Formats: sequence, structure tokens, C-alpha cells
Amino acid sequence: MSTLRRRLLGDSSTEPSRDPSPVKGEPVTLVSTTHLKKLTRKRSKRRQGFIFGLGGIFGIVVAAFFAQRHDVINLEGLMDMNLESLMDVIPAGIVKDARDLTRHEREAVNYDSFSVGLHAQSQGVKALHPVIMIPGVISTGLESWGTEEQSRQYFRKRLWGSWSMMRALVLDKASWKRHIMLDKETGLDPPGIKLRAAQGFDAADFFITGYWIWNKILENLATIGYDPTNAFTAAYDWRLSCKNLETRDAYFTRLKIHIETALETSGEKACLVSHSMGSQVLFWFFHWVASPEHGKGGEDWVDKHVDSWINISGSMLGALKGLPAFLSGEMKDTAQLNAFALYGLEKFLARSERCEIFRAMPGASSMLPKGGNAVWGNATWAPDDVPGQKVSFGTFINFRESNSTHSPRNLTVEESLDYLLANADPWYQKQVLENYSHGIAHTAAEVNDNERDFRKWVNPLESRLPLAPHLKIYCFYGIGKPTERSYFYREDQDPQSPINVTIDTGFTYTTGRDGETVVDHGVILGEGDGTVPLLSNGYMCAKGWKIRRYNPAGIEVKLYEMPHEPDKWSPRGGPNTGDHVDILGRSSLNDLILRVAGGKGHQIEENIQSRILEYSERVQIYEE
Repeated sequence: MSTLRRRLLGDSSTEPSRDPSPVKGEPVTLVSTTHLKKLTRKRSKRRQGFIFGLGGIFGIVVAAFFAQRHDVINLEGLMDMNLESLMDVIPAGIVKDARDLTRHEREAVNYDSFSVGLHAQSQGVKALHPVIMIPGVISTGLESWGTEEQSRQYFRKRLWGSWSMMRALVLDKASWKRHIMLDKETGLDPPGIKLRAAQGFDAADFFITGYWIWNKILENLATIGYDPTNAFTAAYDWRLSCKNLETRDAYFTRLKIHIETALETSGEKACLVSHSMGSQVLFWFFHWVASPEHGKGGEDWVDKHVDSWINISGSMLGALKGLPAFLSGEMKDTAQLNAFALYGLEKFLARSERCEIFRAMPGASSMLPKGGNAVWGNATWAPDDVPGQKVSFGTFINFRESNSTHSPRNLTVEESLDYLLANADPWYQKQVLENYSHGIAHTAAEVNDNERDFRKWVNPLESRLPLAPHLKIYCFYGIGKPTERSYFYREDQDPQSPINVTIDTGFTYTTGRDGETVVDHGVILGEGDGTVPLLSNGYMCAKGWKIRRYNPAGIEVKLYEMPHEPDKWSPRGGPNTGDHVDILGRSSLNDLILRVAGGKGHQIEENIQSRILEYSERVQIYEE
């Protein structure tokens, strides 16, 4: 029984965190037990002392930063400090522990580099299909190409996805905001500003130095024979709506040409690998490329050019945590901060500023939840409720006190989306309504009509898969990590805030018997991968694409779930993590990708360990 299930049901049993795996299980472990033991040695007291010392130094720097904001300390003097001067005053024992800790953590992060590829290579897996990768939201670096005076200092520097971003954000926040936000009316570049997606493998291999995203997949692809001639990262500016990706950057035209070139040069159809929002972008592309008004490829283009689609943590029905981000600039990550950290965050980047930034990135709004009450539940019930659950997931935004227009009755997901738009600026309403649709097409006739409406193309409940009977779809995602599912809100009492409501962070509810937390600082957690709920990752793969109007060509769809079993000593969860982003470094996921790319995807058998089939049957969407 999962931790989530125990929390909701009040079960205090000590059984494992999930049901036993079926016999088929996960692929073999690729790291020796001896080596893993070396990697999981407990930290010594001296290493803990180092961490305490380093924390003290960090605290001094943070205190100096906030003191500067009140003209107590001149921070410019600190800018003259360098690493050597700090090393002279730090005790030698702490310096030695720092080096040891860095070395051991580097081993914990890098222990499986190339090993998955080497294992696959030993089993006869080698490069076959050209691989094209479509990254997720926020994971592609954005660099400045503006040449006006306000942008020259940033020319060809990344203002998203690098330490240059962090420096600009801290030292020149106003300028960074002007660059990172799109024009509110057009959804395109603001006057005088020009940010573009970084290109090549460097665009998404690391977010910042040391924080990998696609790098482990690249390492293992290279091991079985991939290189820039048969692999490509189709990076894009994730701030843009899909329509504007083509309008400004001709992104889909270039993606089409690249896939066609891959077939011509290799003689093999492409293997497309998408992650998170990248799956929605690719789904939009499938419609665009077949459209006679847009890509002009014809209905059979996908069947002729694409062998397989690997859909990783696909969030096809959206990410629920996006709605509070757009509504009030908050999510679990901010709601559960301690008072000191929250004070610092609000002073540096207030909720209203965060909300404005999120809204000024129309591409991210593609992650708003789709399917309404049929998928996410009504005022009393939700498909993923479990027996004995204390609070139903059906009401998405809950108010303990409902005494004004800003805190109405409890709202379902469908009503919460309407509430967001009703309380947003007209420019944001316009960007959402002109680019996206969040409903359900209940008949084949509706689905066919929607092929002419690009607003429907990002929603798999209103549009269909391509007419490509030979295409193979693989859905790989993590399970078993508590994920934001609903919230408690209250009116915002701050007279200076332009936002009407805020997450009720003062509300934490525990059960009487065992003290298990049901509501944690205003956040109710459900099943998922830590970012995207299970229903969004899994419904279309488990049930939706088995409904004929959404998959008229009968494309084969395989589902493979990966339980979140993190290595407690690894900062990124290790080789068995199921986290939404860190799963890209998971050993079994990398192995599956190599097998599909190497033409051995037929060997993969479905692996379903969650209750997604049960939940999917409860979703109120049916055959015509």
C-alpha cells in the first residue's frame, strides 16, 4: 500500500510502500551490489560538520543580500571576494570534507554513465532508426540574440537554463523579466527583445552546469552508435504557443524537413522521443503536418516517415499544478516553504510577479488541465478517489470560508479554469482562448471537424491520433510519487497584492488515529510522478486511445509504468527514480528507449503497477 493510500485511508501498517512487483518486473540491475554499497556509505560526522559550515557561509551571503536591500551593507564589497580568499579562512578540515563530499556525490550521479548502453550493446542492440528528441517545458535553454542597447550585455548568453540566468535574475531582475516575458498582446517578442531556443544537443542536455536533463539518454544513445548524423534535439521556445512556434520560428516546417531528411539519408523511419510538454507539441505537429492548409504532408505522412513515438511522462491531459501557478503564482513548492524562506522569496520575486511571468508565457498554458469534470471529477467524486478517502479530489479549489465573490463555493477543475479566466487580465484570457481548448469531443464527427481547428490539436480528447496504422506508441512514466491533486485557498488579505486569492498555507489537516497528513499547507496530494497526476500521464495510453474515434487507425499503444524507488543518497533519485524529470536518467527507461530506437520495441511487454486501468474505467468518456 502506498504512502499516499495510507495517508488517505488512515492505515498505519508498516507494509512496503507499494504492492509487490509482478514477475515480469523491471530490467536487470546494471550496477554491482559492491559498487552501490560504496555509493551509499553514511556521511561521516566531519562531512556533516562541513555541511553545517557551508550552510553558515551561505546564510551570511543571504543575509548580506537582504541587508543590501535595506541599505545596511554594501554588497559590492562582496563582489571582490574570490574562491581563493574564502579558502584561506575556511578550516582545512572543512575544505577536505568538501572535496570528499563532492567526489562521492559525483560518483552517485555518474555511476551509471554509459552502462545501460553498454549492456544493450552486449545484447545486440545498435542504432537503427534516426532519433529525434522533443524536450519538455522549461528544459530548453533560451539565449538572447537582441542587439539593442538593453540586450547587448546578454548577447548569445542564456537567460534561461544557465548560470547567466541566475546572475541576471539576481543582479538585474527588471531587465531579466523584460527579456523572458513575451508581449502580452501578440504572444511574440516584445519590441527590441529577441530570445531564441538554443540549438543542438547542448540545448537540453543540462539545465545548468551539473543538473542534467537529457544528458544520460545522449550518453547511452552514443554507446550503441548514435551521433549528430542520426540523432537530433528538436529544441523549441516553450514560451510560445504552438501556432506562434510556426509563425515566428517555422519550428514545425523545420521539424518536418528534418524527419524527411532522416528517412532519405538512413533509409529508416524516425523514432520520435518526447518528454512532458514536448508530447503535446509533437501531438500538435501530427495534425499540422497532415493539414492541407498548413504542413501539406497528407494524411499518410506520419505513417511514411515515423516508425515510433516514445511518450515519456506525457502529461497529455495537462498538469494540475499549472492552474494555481497561473491563478496565484503558487504551487506545492512555494506553499510548503518555511516562514523565513517564504519571506525571502516574496521580497525577491513576489507572487504577483511570478503570476505575471507565468501568464506571459502562453506556451506553458498548454499544460492547463483538459477534460473537465468527466476526467477530474465533480463536487462529490473523482475517478481516482479511493474508498475511505477523507477529502475527495473532485473539488479542485476548496475554500474553508466562502463569504465573498473572491472565495465562492468549492470549485471543480472545470469551474476552476473558468474562475482563472474570469479573474485574469483580458490579454491572458485572449491568449488562452485563441490557442487552446479543454473540452471533450463525444462523436467521430466532432473529432473529424476539429482537424480544421488548430486550437483543438493539443487536446487528445478533442482530436485524434494520425492515420498511421504502422506507427507504434510507447507510454513510459513514473508512478508512486505524491503529486499535487487539489488545494485549499483563502482570500488574499494583503492590500498591496493585486491577486484576489492565495493557497491557504496555514491549513494542515491530519487524521485523528495516526496523525497522517491529508492536507499539507493547503495542498492535497494524489498519485503521479511528483509533477503530473497519474490520470494525465496514463489515461490516454490505458483507455483513451482505445476509443475508436480518438484512434481510428488502430495504432498499437504500449504502457510501461515505473515505480518511484529513489536512492536516498542520490540527489536526483538514482537509477530507479520515477520523478517527472529525473526519470530521464532512470536505467530502465534508458534501456527501453535504446530498444525501441534499435528496432527491438516489439520485445517490450506492458508493465502496469498502478490503478490506472481502474481509474480509467471510471472516467466518464465512452464509445460513441
